[in-house]
Amino acid sequence: MEDSPAVSRRALFTGAGAVALGGSLALSGPLAGSAAAAAPSVTSDTAPGGSLSKGSSRMRPMYHFSVPDAWKNDPQRPIYVDGQYHYYYLYNADYLDGGGGTSWRRATTSDHVAFRDRGVAIPKFSNGNGDCWSGCLVVDERNTAGYGDGAVIALVTQAPVGRQAQYLWYSTDRGRSFQPGGTAPVLPNPGVPDFRDPKVIWDADRERWFMANAEGQKLGFYTSPDLRSWQRVGEFVRTDLGVLECPDIFRMAADDGTSHWILGTSANGKGRGLPATYAYWTGDFDGSSFTPDHPEPEWLDYGFDFYGAVTYPHHDATGAEDDTLRRAIGWANFWDYPHNTPTLATDAYNGDDMIVRDVRLKQGNGGYYLASAPTAALVNHVQRTHRLGDVQVAGTRDLNVRALAYDLSCELVWDPAAAPANVGLEVCRAPGGGRHVAAGAFLRGPFAYLNRRPTINPTAGETQTPIDPSTGRLTIRILVDRTSVEMFVGDGRVVHSHRVFPLEGDNCIRLYAHEGTATFRNLTVHELKVTQ
Repeated sequence: MEDSPAVSRRALFTGAGAVALGGSLALSGPLAGSAAAAAPSVTSDTAPGGSLSKGSSRMRPMYHFSVPDAWKNDPQRPIYVDGQYHYYYLYNADYLDGGGGTSWRRATTSDHVAFRDRGVAIPKFSNGNGDCWSGCLVVDERNTAGYGDGAVIALVTQAPVGRQAQYLWYSTDRGRSFQPGGTAPVLPNPGVPDFRDPKVIWDADRERWFMANAEGQKLGFYTSPDLRSWQRVGEFVRTDLGVLECPDIFRMAADDGTSHWILGTSANGKGRGLPATYAYWTGDFDGSSFTPDHPEPEWLDYGFDFYGAVTYPHHDATGAEDDTLRRAIGWANFWDYPHNTPTLATDAYNGDDMIVRDVRLKQGNGGYYLASAPTAALVNHVQRTHRLGDVQVAGTRDLNVRALAYDLSCELVWDPAAAPANVGLEVCRAPGGGRHVAAGAFLRGPFAYLNRRPTINPTAGETQTPIDPSTGRLTIRILVDRTSVEMFVGDGRVVHSHRVFPLEGDNCIRLYAHEGTATFRNLTVHELKVTQ
């Protein structure tokens, strides 16, 4: 994934080791009208790849995926091979020394929470076509490409002499290492600046391969019998969502039993007051074109930091795909501030992901939408649980629980006839107050929000999504880790994901309900840690 020549994202992480950290992080005071205006332990250390090593880390997340060292950015869609999910991502081993270029590094997981690092699968600059950018992998069960039944094929963007095109790489050792399938592109650039991030699926209805390719303000559609020769068959155009990147296309069964296609892409809607994360449409796909149910996209995340996200299918115990469940993983960063992280100084790395999500397609409000939840296996990594029951608050109340990494859930309940102005929680709170992240509902907005302004963060800001205060209730689930806060609202149609950098001692939790009373029903805090 790269940007157009005018603003090269490649340049953003070439020579990044020289970035000065101190001046690029933001810490500001509370935002009037939001929960921040309320201004009330567990520690562990994480080793490379998500496993733990005591005493070796200060800011590495305790249960989110993080790169072993140096740099990571785009996730690549995981594949299921030999009973495990193989997750590849863009990796730059020379980042701290100011070097550029990315390779593909691999990790494996069985539960989508604990990952084991497996090293580099496609080294950078290993042929004359330059380093490898984003793309996708497929398991060629039918030997359509000629490398054998079950060969793993990667379609990868490379850009020799600055000209982006798609190249084929193949693996005959179950995805552990790859070789280039020739030096010529399988999909040459027709002469456009943006031509990258191919996403390939097997179109079972027509028994051929289908590719969605990011081409500026459009997604190009192509078909192939063999992953080598591609024919353009259509496109999907959006001129109001910035440069489209990292496309996605798949079919799911909804909760009412009907089947639907979903087209997704990383997009930048900030110019329209929309997110800059993963946009998607439900609709119809005929093998050549996609027709959306509605012109405006839904968003898999309304926060600041869920970019370059990919989804991948769930496989049951027999290895078969389950079309009622899909998973999603997104990069916990954004290109406006890719190097603004103190983890470079504390832990010599830059690159985390948000939690893997379980995603389901639901019917409601005149259409279909994707609902997200933290992946179910997270419960297997709980170290300690605090069941606090129903907690009534008028003003503020500080919890006795102190933790750096946890999963908090409750239902906010209020009287619609006498609703408080603002209800929520301060997480990542400094013991003396001041620094914190505010999460909750401003009922006079009315909107749910996640506000990172009062803590250390890359650019300061608050994200908001509308709610209906007349219902008198709102379910929230908040995941807190050393470099992120994620808030799942309601059934998960709305999620806010923020990159944050609380200090080591900022492990307090405060409840608040201003100008009224609210109950935090069934308030539960699960302290989390990944162990291998």
